[in-house]
Amino acid sequence: MNKYIAIMAGGVGSRFWPSSTNERPKQFLDILGVGKSLIRMTFERALRLVPADHVFIVTNKKYKALVMEHLPELPQENILCEPSMNNTAPCIAYTALRINSVDPQAIFAVLPSDHVILKEDEYVRKLDQAFGFAAAHEAIVTLGIQPSRPDTGYGYINYTKETAGEDPIHKVISFKEKPDLVTAKTYLDSGDYLWNAGMFVWSVPTILKSYQINAPQILDVLMQQNALYGTAVEQAYIDAVYPNTQKISVDYAILERADNVYTIPADIGWSDLGTWNSLHAFMSNESDVVSVGQNIHLVDSKDIIVISNNHKQIVIKGLKDFIVVDEENALLIYPKSDEQEIKGVVEDLIKVKVLKV
Repeated sequence: MNKYIAIMAGGVGSRFWPSSTNERPKQFLDILGVGKSLIRMTFERALRLVPADHVFIVTNKKYKALVMEHLPELPQENILCEPSMNNTAPCIAYTALRINSVDPQAIFAVLPSDHVILKEDEYVRKLDQAFGFAAAHEAIVTLGIQPSRPDTGYGYINYTKETAGEDPIHKVISFKEKPDLVTAKTYLDSGDYLWNAGMFVWSVPTILKSYQINAPQILDVLMQQNALYGTAVEQAYIDAVYPNTQKISVDYAILERADNVYTIPADIGWSDLGTWNSLHAFMSNESDVVSVGQNIHLVDSKDIIVISNNHKQIVIKGLKDFIVVDEENALLIYPKSDEQEIKGVVEDLIKVKVLKV
């Protein structure tokens, strides 16, 4: 079986406003200040497992040019463009049907475009294990992250301790939604739970069969003219039918309903960088002070993150527990402890037409 990797890159990343916008979402930003965007880093990790022509990027139509800018080696026909944002279940079904048109027995991984992996060798090893298990079994395999704290911002995977083979692959009992702090502590103490990082591996026949059983309405919409996948008229067909698919995540549509889900515990130095707080936690030093950008001068400050994407001189003294993000067209100064409000603030600004959708 041939291996492929599909990278999901259609999200807006509104929790990273004002750096992440509709015009240039989080995955296209050098959010770590290392000279590479998150999608570029994800693509380069993928190349350690498969050649460039076996990588697919699934994104919104309006981001196609950005994908080509950041990944010039990628064949243009490997950019799958969604005409609408209908969540991950339709997105993955479309990807499976496209890969099915070129390689019906393929196995493929689905990976987020905007996560950070520090232990890349271990990451590659774990994905290889997942590919091998998915090739040998009718199984849905997910990488589960070993939790390091009782985090309430992640979903959890409850799994059995018995292994399904020589490799440390375990049957999934259930998926749990984001818990409260007391429940998260219980999960951590039990040792029976992993964080759900949204990284999956399966064969084309396995995932299409699972859609037929668990989410047939999505396939009914997308397979009205199945022979059009991989042809010159695919995009026009997808533009016409894709918006009619159910807006639902793959977690709800497939994973929580399937009985053939397995997980591989993975300690890979992972962060989803989902919020400014998670970026702060990922990059913080002993004083909990994080700055990304030039000309930032911080004095007697604590537990803050300051981002600047311009050449302006920034001097801050005596600030504690704050997010400061200075962009060309917007300045955010917000308490870290109230970060969950930022998404709602952005939505309100859009409603009053201060920001564009």
